[in-house]
Amino acid sequence: MSYELYYWAEIQGRGEFVRLAFEYSGTPYVDVARSPGGMKKMFSMMKRGGPFAPPFLKSGRLVIAQTPNILLYLGPRLGLAPESEARRLWLHPLQLTIADCLVEVHDCHHPIGAGLYYEDQKPESKRRAVNFRSERLPKFLRYFDQVLRHERRFSYVNLSLFQMMEGLDYAFPRTMARQRVPALRRNQERVRDRLGDYLASRRRIPFNRQGIFRHYPELDAR
Repeated sequence: MSYELYYWAEIQGRGEFVRLAFEYSGTPYVDVARSPGGMKKMFSMMKRGGPFAPPFLKSGRLVIAQTPNILLYLGPRLGLAPESEARRLWLHPLQLTIADCLVEVHDCHHPIGAGLYYEDQKPESKRRAVNFRSERLPKFLRYFDQVLRHERRFSYVNLSLFQMMEGLDYAFPRTMARQRVPALRRNQERVRDRLGDYLASRRRIPFNRQGIFRHYPELDAR
């Protein structure tokens, strides 16, 4: 089976959660937008009544959009989800909850509108970030730490939690240094050890101020 991933060429974003599944499982894939003519091909597929926005995956004749949906499809095929429907339906809402967390991370630097620059909404961003750091972030982290303490089988959710933690460490280093989430940290180290070659390669796009996770010191804890 050939896999084509369509996502922006210069950011990790939501596409990185899919890349990690391919990289961890050693599955060949084409990161289309990062190849010659790839961006044009991606926009062409979107204009023909296709997906609203990337990421989306082309697998044979199938075109699958939205990160949680893509991972629901790929999980059992890459050995990153059980065959049992009941177990897969347990993993899927975990991935959806990770997606909810990503929205709140994004809204820390773009609380008013995605079409505005961060500099156009800095006062609102600071206010939103305080609420996220003090209330929402600890709630998400406690929940996922508890999940990992009871979850014995490795899956794509472990990879997504790794990416979530890496992004949060980048965006909110002082805040994250104060969090006590040992299961999440153990998972982070486990995945980092396995993916060392990928993380050190040019295939891994560095965090930057264009993606979901952005580091603005004024939005982090003092």
